This record gives sequence, structure tokens and C-alpha cells, in this order.
Amino acid sequence: MIKISNRVEIQDNEIEWQFIRSSGAGGQHLNKVSTAAQLIFDIKGSSLPEFYQTRLLQKADHRITKSGKIIIKCQASRSQDANRQTALEQFIALVASVGEVQKKRLATKATRGSQLRRLESKKQRGATKAMRQQKSHD
Repeated sequence: MIKISNRVEIQDNEIEWQFIRSSGAGGQHLNKVSTAAQLIFDIKGSSLPEFYQTRLLQKADHRITKSGKIIIKCQASRSQDANRQTALEQFIALVASVGEVQKKRLATKATRGSQLRRLESKKQRGATKAMRQQKSHD
């Protein structure tokens, strides 16, 4: 079981793993060892609650495909296990992020003092510009 939050857990078998060769420089070791971990998770076919599924599908994230799959590739380490662990942590963070509902923003009114200060600074600026115009017309 993979724990996402206090109430949400998913089965290990819902995540598909692929181990592929890392890209980039690395020489002989890199060319023959599949250390990069790729995590594939189907949002629509998962046991995640409906709320999580819809929020994930609406989220603008490059790791979520149009077909509704989360694909996370990790090749930071030379160790397959470390890459697998990092990818899993990223996945949990991504799914948990949609579970947090942001508080509604309450509209507040500008204070009288702040309004007066703003108007005063506008008057000052206008006066400065008016002075410049008087000088150039002489």
C-alpha cells in the first residue's frame, strides 16, 4: 500500500514500473545498465477517490498526459533503487498536492490612509511632470 494522505491509499500494483537506460553522458556503465526508473500511473483506472481523479486530470503538469496517465521519469542516481524511490516520492507529492483545498480569498478594502497616501503620491508625480512641461516651453 502506498500512502498518499491520512485517508487515501493506493495499491502497489496500480503503479507500473519500467527501467530504461538513462540518457546523457556516462560512458560504458550507462550504456549497458538500465538504471533510470519510469513510473506510469493510470488516473482513470485507479482506486483514487473521484475528487482526486478530477483534480489531477484538470491539473496543468507536464507529467500528466492527455490520456490521463502520470509518467514520472527519474535518472538522477546511478542506482536503480534510488531512482525508483525518488520517482515514487515525486508521484506521492503530485497526488497529495491536489488533495489540499486552498482557502477562499476574502476580498478586503484598502484602508482610508492607504488610499490617501496613494492619491498624494499621484498628485506629487503629476506636479513633477507639470514642472517639466513649464520648463520646456520657455
